[in-house]
Amino acid sequence: MLENLKQELQSLDIQPRDIGAYLKYLGFSAHLDEPAALARAYAAESLFCGHRKQIYRHDRIVGSIYGLVCDERVSHQELAYAKTLADSYGANSFATNADHYAPNYEAFLSAGVSGILQKIQRSMRMHQRDSDASKRLEFLSAAEVTMKAFQRMLIQYGEAAAEKAGAEADNASRSELMEASRICHKLSAERPGTFREALQLVWLAYVAFVYEGRYAMAFGRMDQYLYPFFERDLEAGRIDHETAVELLSCALYKISEHRWLGGDDVVNIAIGGVKADGSGGVNELSYCILEAVHRCNIPGPNLSARYYEGMPDSFLDACLQVIGTGLGYPALMNDSVNIPALHRHGYSLEDSRNYCMVGCIENFIQGKQPPWTDGRFNTPKYLELALNDGRCMLTGVQMGPKTGPAEKMATMQEVIEAFRQQMVYGAADYMARFRNENERYNRVRYVQPFLSCFCDDCIERGLDINDGGARYPSVHGACCMGTATVADSLAAIERIVYEEKALTLAALRDVLLADYAGHEDIRRKLLSAPKYGNNDDFVDKYAVWFIKVQEEIFSNYHTWDGGPIYVAVASNVSNIPAGEEVAATPDGRKSRSPLSDAASPMHGRDTNGPTAVLHSMAKPDYTLASCGTVLNQKYSPVMFTDSVKRQKLLSLVKVYFQKGGQEIQMNAVSREMLMDAQKRPEQYRNLVVRVSGFSAFYTSLTKEVQNDILMRTEHD
Repeated sequence: MLENLKQELQSLDIQPRDIGAYLKYLGFSAHLDEPAALARAYAAESLFCGHRKQIYRHDRIVGSIYGLVCDERVSHQELAYAKTLADSYGANSFATNADHYAPNYEAFLSAGVSGILQKIQRSMRMHQRDSDASKRLEFLSAAEVTMKAFQRMLIQYGEAAAEKAGAEADNASRSELMEASRICHKLSAERPGTFREALQLVWLAYVAFVYEGRYAMAFGRMDQYLYPFFERDLEAGRIDHETAVELLSCALYKISEHRWLGGDDVVNIAIGGVKADGSGGVNELSYCILEAVHRCNIPGPNLSARYYEGMPDSFLDACLQVIGTGLGYPALMNDSVNIPALHRHGYSLEDSRNYCMVGCIENFIQGKQPPWTDGRFNTPKYLELALNDGRCMLTGVQMGPKTGPAEKMATMQEVIEAFRQQMVYGAADYMARFRNENERYNRVRYVQPFLSCFCDDCIERGLDINDGGARYPSVHGACCMGTATVADSLAAIERIVYEEKALTLAALRDVLLADYAGHEDIRRKLLSAPKYGNNDDFVDKYAVWFIKVQEEIFSNYHTWDGGPIYVAVASNVSNIPAGEEVAATPDGRKSRSPLSDAASPMHGRDTNGPTAVLHSMAKPDYTLASCGTVLNQKYSPVMFTDSVKRQKLLSLVKVYFQKGGQEIQMNAVSREMLMDAQKRPEQYRNLVVRVSGFSAFYTSLTKEVQNDILMRTEHD
């Protein structure tokens, strides 16, 4: 069934257009006099109910974004006019706190659409005498409009599936389409009762989010909230392992439709991990999801596997086998780090245990907090400023405070203190910019009534998800760049300047200003200093400090509603543009070249093998990096295909996590294959690689990103 669906989608020859702008305009234009919450609700209604309901012959789980990009009923002139006006209302985006979210699908499946509508009605009655009743009732009315629109969308998909079945000659296909029709009609009025019904409701909710313009809407702990349905069906003989895999893969493969929107969607799915009560969460559905995303062979389902003490080795081995196919996922996460990293911020222990990931690797309490936001904090830039008395080495502009000229820094501690002061100043500037963004995308105009229906307490409180409705406050992640660039640079300064006294700090500053031109001998000396990733405490201590000091700095700040600022050690290829902002650094790196990737060692400098890398990586206290970290590793494919070597790799991962590592993700592609893919991209269109916190088709990446992956040290 999946192969037939793949062929059907791949055979489509369409010229995509942004029909969503037209549908949104229709909703807005008919309700210009309504409050913002209701205007946005009617825009959502137009998007949900007005799009063309595409049904494929081989659909088993219906719902497609085809209607967002293709509709011959809309002329080019109408679309251009509508887009101009729709854009003036403002679009949902990462900046407007509209996506990078994990809905509470468990509660949604338990209540069903009709149950959510009943809950809205109860809340309306409860808040009608409040002092701010008009605000709360406006929000609840908007939520009701969107949920009724979603209810109507379910019916429309049911009708479209029945119509498709009526034109189908093949008995088996017709039967499947009629079953899909029955399920959609049932879900419009009742709670799901079977695994297929539950998966169908979750999938159509995701499709609705995409129509609203949302990105990176995680499915979260799918193997937990779908498992009761799967278990009941299994016991009743209604389903088996293969059928579950087929249903999952037929839904998840349609994430690939995002290519019509110009890229892929980073839809995170968490499998494994402990349950809310602390017991092990791996179950048969965990294996089904793993197999389903493997069969899909697309970047979109950004699979994350949560490791915990006592997790079956068979499950970790299954994860490694899927990674070994070249997909680069699942990323492996460590519960023993992530749970305390979240719990220390005031989340209940049960909710902390129930965490998932959104986007790339961002830790998230599913369905209980507002959407995720983050930004790039270019840490190595502040070392540059510290060495040049606050002046940018690239432009000469005074960007930071005057922390003293290099000529007067007599000790390593003075360098570190100047660096810290520059980071303190930079963090204040960073947070001011973040607050300005929050004010620009204010909570009155950019309300989220449909999304709020999937977040605990919003309906009960009668408040939007971004306006105090969510159970927990908002969070923001400061993505701190260049762990290894910083650690290697500080180690080089300590060794070459203060221990060996091969040159003064002022002389080093001048060499950096010259981008090493005429100073290759000094550059070679700096490159010979200890490097992060080789299990050498001399340099590793600075990676420990890197995370500790930034957590200390950002812990002084909060989001608008009192939520924490998380430290993230991730770059998601931003190490390349971030590097363009930074002059030459004391580790031997040339001006404007890429910084080190996330928490990983600098390419080619981890010369003592993977065990040494993981020993270095496990030294920092990652409970201070509550967002998460990214460690990219590249292994020879034989490490995954040879069962003996794979067992050694499995043991290595377990020891790494037991020692305090937070995350690891691996590519299983050879350098030769990547080089050949650059020469003959047409032969490698389906080659998926792990980029940073996400996977992508290798040939779709820019040459700079391709080279960044190519340069990673390959272990065997």
